[in-house]
Amino acid sequence: MDDQNKKNEELQGSAYDQEKKSDPYAEARRESEPYTFGPFGGPGTSSPVYGPSESLPAEQQTTIDIASAPSKEYRPFTVSGGAARGDWGAKPPKRSSLRAVFAAFLAGVIAVGGLMYAADKQDWFSEASISGSSQAQEASAKPVSNPVNNAGDVVRPNNIAKIFEQSSPAVVKIETYAAAQQNNGDSMWDDDFFRQFFGDEYGNGNGGNGDNGADGNGQQDTQQDAQPSGMGSGFIFDSTGYILTNQHVINGANKITVTIEGHEKPYTAKLLGSSYELDLAVLKIEGNDFPTLKIGDSSSLNMGDWVVAIGNPYGFEHTVTVGVLSSNERKISIPDTNGTRNYEHLLQTDASINPGNSGGPLLNLQGEVIGINTAVSSQAQGIGFAIPTSTITEVLDNLKSNTKIPQKPVPFIGATLADVTPDIANRLEIDENTKGSFVREIMFNTPAYKADLRQYDVITEMDGTAYKTKEELIAAIQKKNVGDKAKLSVFRNGKEIEITVTIGDKNDYETQQ
Repeated sequence: MDDQNKKNEELQGSAYDQEKKSDPYAEARRESEPYTFGPFGGPGTSSPVYGPSESLPAEQQTTIDIASAPSKEYRPFTVSGGAARGDWGAKPPKRSSLRAVFAAFLAGVIAVGGLMYAADKQDWFSEASISGSSQAQEASAKPVSNPVNNAGDVVRPNNIAKIFEQSSPAVVKIETYAAAQQNNGDSMWDDDFFRQFFGDEYGNGNGGNGDNGADGNGQQDTQQDAQPSGMGSGFIFDSTGYILTNQHVINGANKITVTIEGHEKPYTAKLLGSSYELDLAVLKIEGNDFPTLKIGDSSSLNMGDWVVAIGNPYGFEHTVTVGVLSSNERKISIPDTNGTRNYEHLLQTDASINPGNSGGPLLNLQGEVIGINTAVSSQAQGIGFAIPTSTITEVLDNLKSNTKIPQKPVPFIGATLADVTPDIANRLEIDENTKGSFVREIMFNTPAYKADLRQYDVITEMDGTAYKTKEELIAAIQKKNVGDKAKLSVFRNGKEIEITVTIGDKNDYETQQ
C-alpha cells in the first residue's frame, strides 16, 4: 500500500507540474480562489480540483497514465483586435528610426517651400488678387439703385479748385433797383427774418407783386431815379445769355443788372418769365458766347455726396463753399408780403449759404448744376436749401418763353381769416369762450363770395367738425378737392346759420388767399 500511495503522489505531482506549465496562474488562483471551474467545466459543474497535498479517496485511487496535453493560450480582451499592453507573448511595437523621422521632416520642408514658391510666382495673396475675389463676389450680388462707390476719396475731394475754375465764369451777380417813391417801408426786405431766411439783406425793395413795369418785363417805360433794392446770384445756362435765378431775388424790381466775371460793365437784364410758387425766374441779356453751366440730374445724388456752392454772399463775389448733400425731399414754408411760399422737394446741404447766395448754383463734383441755392435756416448753422434740377427742368421752357406753367390745384374758398379772440367775441356780442375763425375779408368773385359768406362772420364748424383756429380750418379746406361742397356753421348777428360753399382753385384767382 505504501508503494501504491507513493506512486499516486508521484502521479499527482506530475499532473500538478503539468498543470502549472499549461496555466502559469494556477498556483496563485489556488491560493486566492478555493473553488473554481476547471477548463472543461461549465457553469454549474461541481467537480472539485484538488491540490497536491490532498489524498484521493480510496475508491478513486487508480493508476492513470496522463499524456502531455498541448498548452492552450488565452488572451484578455482588447479593442479592435490589437494586442493588449499586458498580453503575454505579444510582440513589442516597432520604434521609428531616426532616419524615418528625418525623412518625414525633409519631405515637409520641401512641400512647404514649394507652396511658398508657387504663391509668390502666381500672386495668390496680393491685394489685387484679394480685391479681384471681392469684386467677383460683388458682381454676383444683386445690384442696387444708385450704388455708392466707396473707391473715391475718403477725405474732402481734391478737385474743388478745378470745379471753381471751370464754373465760376458762368456765375453772375444780380443787382436790382426800385424807384425811390416805391420804397414805402412795407417791403418784405424790411423784415429781418425774411432776409435772413432767404439769404438776401441788401435791399429794401418795394414789396410789389413782381411785374410793375408797363412793358410787362419788370422794367419801367420811363427812366426814374432808382436806388438799390436787393442783390443775389444766378448762372448762365445758355451761351446766348439766358440766366436762371430765384424769383424772390428780382421780385418788385424796376431794373435788373447782371455782372459777369471778366466783363467791364454790367449788363441790363430783361425778365422773361417767373414763378412765385416755384421761386424761379429766367433773365436774358444781349450777347453771344457767354460761359455756361450744364444742368445735371439731382436725382442721381446720394446722401453724403459732396456738393459745391458758388455765389456772392454779403457782396463777396464768387465765393465757393463745400459741403455734402444732407437730405432731400424737404418741405418748408416762408411767409412774405405776397403770401406764403410753400417749397417742396428741396435739397438740404451743409455747404455754407449766406445772404447773397440765393439764385446761385449748387454743383456736383462733375461741375454740373444739381440745384439753385434758395434759403437758409435763420435759427441754425449748416442748414441750407436748394431747389433741385428735377423741378427746374420741368418748367424751364415755360420760363424762357414766358408761358403759363401748369400748376397743381390749390383748394381754397377766398376768405381772409383770423382767430377769434375774447376782444373780437365781445365786439360781436357772442360768448367770449367761442372758438373759431373770424372772417376779416371776402375776396371778390371767389367761392366764399358766391356762397354769401360775409365779413365779420365766425366759422365754428365745417361738415359737422369743430375747428378752433384758422390754421385748423385752412388745413381742412386744403385737404378737400376742387369742386367739393362744404357746409360751414357760422355765427352772424347773434344767430347760427349754415352756408354751403364750393371749394375753388386758388390758381384761378389773381388775389392770393
